[in-house]
Amino acid sequence: MIFEGIFAALTTPFAPGGSVAFDRFRENLARYDRTHLRGYVVVGSTGESVSLSFDEVDRIWNMAREFAAPGKLLIAGAGVDSTSETIARARRAAELGYDAVLIKTPHYFKALLTPAALEQHYLAVADVSPVPVLIYSIPQYTGISITADWVARLAEHPNIVGIKESSGNVQLVSEIIHFCPQKFSTLVGSAGTLFASLVLGAAGGVLALACFLPEGATEVYDAVRAGDISRASRLQFALLAASRKIAGELGPTGVKYAMECVGYYGGDPRPPLLPLTEAQRKTVEGVLAESIARQKLDHLGVAR
Repeated sequence: MIFEGIFAALTTPFAPGGSVAFDRFRENLARYDRTHLRGYVVVGSTGESVSLSFDEVDRIWNMAREFAAPGKLLIAGAGVDSTSETIARARRAAELGYDAVLIKTPHYFKALLTPAALEQHYLAVADVSPVPVLIYSIPQYTGISITADWVARLAEHPNIVGIKESSGNVQLVSEIIHFCPQKFSTLVGSAGTLFASLVLGAAGGVLALACFLPEGATEVYDAVRAGDISRASRLQFALLAASRKIAGELGPTGVKYAMECVGYYGGDPRPPLLPLTEAQRKTVEGVLAESIARQKLDHLGVAR
């Protein structure tokens, strides 16, 4: 299986009392199913995975598997700091019928997590996971940085099939693409680098921005694949501010409010994350309106 295209890094909706709003999750999924998204990452960083119990994770995984449209690929965010628990979660995702698992780099004991220790973690998971493994590099959250040659070594394992690289470092993405086998899927996690990475040969992206601008992201992908580089670059420019200000600076909280602005259910984050301030909400509204307006102008063929 080749993992390519645009995947939404789904949010986890919470009810006003703080419980998971499973009905709202299903409603959002029904809308995403009508888009050109290739699939979903369920319970990753944007899904506030670190704030969920495993019972909640399991119920969300179940619901996504039950209600996702046929043909949408499902990737379970299954990585935790413990190797044995990561393996258990990978097996559970496989039982539910997931297509792959996304395994973030362990990070709590970061001073002791040498490249060799991280490599051993991934190989141990990949050796026994019933479904393919995707590496997840997000140094802005974990404090763990990876190198292209380290990824290339792991890519030799037949069950490690790709990476979500979220650092925003296009040079690193290009090196991973260069050193890894062609069948290895390099997916970017930063919408701001989507166009450049696709031109360099990336397979697609797993994007928080796709939660509120799914068609904006898929249109960049489609334009590059069609060879319409000029249009792809214009569409990329329309997404830059939203990627940086909403998904990048405000994280899941900003993504959720942007979803509210375009008709999805967002809701508040789970503590310790705080809701947006009124000033932050105004920023999201302005940036989002600008992005949508620029996309509409492109659709109308209006030069900018």
